[in-house]
Amino acid sequence: MDNVRLMASFSLLFPGLTAGDTISPPEGDETATEGEAVTLGCLYNSSSSTNDYIYWYKQDGNNSPTFILSRFKIGTGETKDLFKERFSSTLDSTSRSVPLKFQKLQLSDSAVYYCALGGDVLGVSLTICG
Repeated sequence: MDNVRLMASFSLLFPGLTAGDTISPPEGDETATEGEAVTLGCLYNSSSSTNDYIYWYKQDGNNSPTFILSRFKIGTGETKDLFKERFSSTLDSTSRSVPLKFQKLQLSDSAVYYCALGGDVLGVSLTICG
């Protein structure tokens, strides 16, 4: 089994954000082994008093990001069929976190994962280590 190392790689801010909207990675790196469950963290702060909209995307290689799932403070959001079996997430408005949970980690999961709140995006790199 190969080890997998998770690490925050960058955070980008885009125009159009509401003042006070931010998204940030958890502290430190995580490691896991192929076949195990693993969680990528995503913390957010939104100035919206009505609803928070969080999206997760996967980008591997030079391909465009692929939508994985969305979670909302009010309502459930959606998960793309391709990811329903092994990927899940729950928006916790109290702790302001939306972790992406993987079941049965695979080598093909090696990619950059983006957690997005409005125009604020956090990239988290998932790298397979041999």
